[in-house]
Amino acid sequence: MRFDEGYSGKVFIMSRDTHEDADAIIYGMPMDWTVSFRPGSRFGPNRIREASIGLEEYSPYLDRHLEEVHYFDAGDIPLPFGNAERSLGMIKEYVQKIVDQGKFPLGLGGEHLVSWPIFEVMFDKYPDLAVIHIDAHADLRVEYEGEVLSHSTPIRKVCENYGAENVYSFGIRSGMREEFQYAKESGMYMARYEVAKPLQEILPTLKDRPVYVTIDIDVLDPAFAPGTGTAEAGGITSKELLEAIHAIAKSDVRVVGADLVEVAPVYDHSEKTPIAASKFIREILLGWVKK
Repeated sequence: MRFDEGYSGKVFIMSRDTHEDADAIIYGMPMDWTVSFRPGSRFGPNRIREASIGLEEYSPYLDRHLEEVHYFDAGDIPLPFGNAERSLGMIKEYVQKIVDQGKFPLGLGGEHLVSWPIFEVMFDKYPDLAVIHIDAHADLRVEYEGEVLSHSTPIRKVCENYGAENVYSFGIRSGMREEFQYAKESGMYMARYEVAKPLQEILPTLKDRPVYVTIDIDVLDPAFAPGTGTAEAGGITSKELLEAIHAIAKSDVRVVGADLVEVAPVYDHSEKTPIAASKFIREILLGWVKK
């Protein structure tokens, strides 16, 4: 399915009817083929859309209304079940079309491996790109039990293919000893445990650079987001993640795309995880999408 063919399913609140005048395209990547613990994130995109119906269209944080942003929800990419390699190729082709039309790609995951083909597209477009990675996990493995296509590998792939000095990770509190050693030796930036404070310190150094932001919902403590495949105790609050989103919005960096991944609604009957995710998406639309 192409994003310009329209979509008849659930859409994020206040989505435009057509893509032509949209500054941003929301799209889903319903893939959880390589998860190492609990599957279910392929159902995340639609639950985020459904939860958005309960949102107010106005953000008191940014004093903006969703009617001020032109965005189109194109629905989910119809990824082939179980085929990781082909799925990644389809995501890459899809995002390339969005970028070629000068629109802001805003992806909903899906497991974190879905970000890798997006990184490829964005670095081709912006060779001086910086990646802001907000996550509980380092995602710096070379492989997971022999599989190089794994949701534990996308940040390592960025470091090795596009330069570790272009990667800025925040909130990290889980990984192999070797991953933390690699982070120390490679030249990437890693802030452990916290997000908002270290991010605010780094943002001035990224002034005027194109930036892609990838957010794994498991950066939140399970008390705030139990609906994720690999929950990790000791995380940040929803308030701190909102502070980080707003810090980016008010900075001089140029956000050129973003994704939010790893919402697995089956593990959260309270629905607090998709509810939080939908609010983060609202704030991203209002704070990061520029004409």
